[in-house]
Formats: sequence, structure tokens, C-alpha cells
Amino acid sequence: MPLPWKSVWITGASSGIGRELAIQLASQNVEIYASARRSDELQILSSINNNIHSINLDVSKIKDVRKKTKFFFEDGNFPDLVILNAGVSRLFTLDKIDEKHQDIIDSMDTNYFGVINCLSVILPRMIERKKGHIAIMSSVAGYRGLPNSVAYSPTKAALINLVEIMRSELSPLGINISIINPGFVDTDATKVNKFRMPSMVSVEFAARKIIRDLVKLKYEVAFPFMFTFFIKFLRILPNTLYFYIIRKLVWKS
Repeated sequence: MPLPWKSVWITGASSGIGRELAIQLASQNVEIYASARRSDELQILSSINNNIHSINLDVSKIKDVRKKTKFFFEDGNFPDLVILNAGVSRLFTLDKIDEKHQDIIDSMDTNYFGVINCLSVILPRMIERKKGHIAIMSSVAGYRGLPNSVAYSPTKAALINLVEIMRSELSPLGINISIINPGFVDTDATKVNKFRMPSMVSVEFAARKIIRDLVKLKYEVAFPFMFTFFIKFLRILPNTLYFYIIRKLVWKS
């Protein structure tokens, strides 16, 4: 069955889920605009399939985003689907907040403001056209504050909040909005983690799940089911009980 998009812009496409999304979508005859900071990895990616076109840009720099995406506004180049996937994961505890201060700033610049920068480029045209689909990569780590995640979890919580606003304001204008909240996915980013990662899925599974649910225009794409169900359940618990469970889990780990 053919996909509903002729072209897709994917940020953070040089590795992980973004890279696999580019490969799977391109194999189904979708034109892919793959952007990332690592030009060498983008060149390797674009050599896999002629449908993949690389854009070397840094989402945290608004001038770079505007300059490198100007061609979107030429005839026929504007993407039908935009997957804002670029992000960094830096995990440490609050006792390192002074020495890791810049890591926290950089994480917010990429994970949250990088999305804002991309939206500032594409949203006006989508609103004008009254159509389009935007999917933003967040994480189950954004559901509640988790230990070791002072630089990461708050950025994902901000994205979940942002996408709720987008859904309310943009859906009546004909723009489809989706939030992607994965659990643990087997990528280079998770390979460095030194803690237990339950219910981990392959990057190939993650990409297939995302594509399938975006075709269905689902608001939230969350997986794997049992793990995300457990994390969502933590959201509705009274704070006292939540912190008790978290303390037990951290102590056990």
C-alpha cells in the first residue's frame, strides 16, 4: 500500500531512529530530506538510496535552519510530513549540575529550541496551505521526572506540553500533529547507558511502528506497550506513592 507522503523532512537523521526512518521511507519511494550535523554520516546515508537527500544543518541555530531549508519554498519541494527527531541524551545526577551546566543548556537548545527553530520555518507555510503533518520525537522520559535525567527528561516534558498546544491550535486548520514517545530503543545513544533498560526494542521495529501509526494519523505513537503503560500509570499516582516507587526502583538498580 503506497504511503500518503511524497516527501518527508527528518531531522537528526544521521543515526538511530531518524536514520532508520529515512531508510525505510526511502525504500517505499518517498523523497527524504535528511538533516543532521554530521555531514559524513549523512553522505553515507544518502548513498544507500537515491531518494535520500542530505541537508547538513544544526537545528539549534535558527540562521542555519533558515538558510539550509530555503529550497523547501521552491516549487514542489515543501515536505508533506516533517519528523522533528533531532535530540541529544546526556544522563547524570543533580550533584553534577555545576560541572554539567553547559550540557543542560545544550540539551535544551537541541531538544526543545531545535524544534522551535524548525517550526518557525515550516509552520507559516503549512498554515497558509491548510495542510501538512508534523511529528515530534519526545520520550516516555517526559511523562514524569526521572532520576539521572536533569538534562534530558525536562526537555521531553516540554515537547509533550508543546505538542498538546499544537494539537489544539493547528488541528482545526487542517494540520495533523503527532507526538512520538518511545521507550528504550537499541541505538548508539542507548548503548552507553549503564543501567538496566527493560523492554528494549530494535530500531527497525521502532521505525516500522512510527510509520504505521503516522499513516493512521495517530496523535500519540508510544511503544513498547507494556513499558509505556507502566510509565503512564506512574503519572496518575499520588505524588507520595510515585516517589516511594521511584526510590525503590533506584535503590534496586
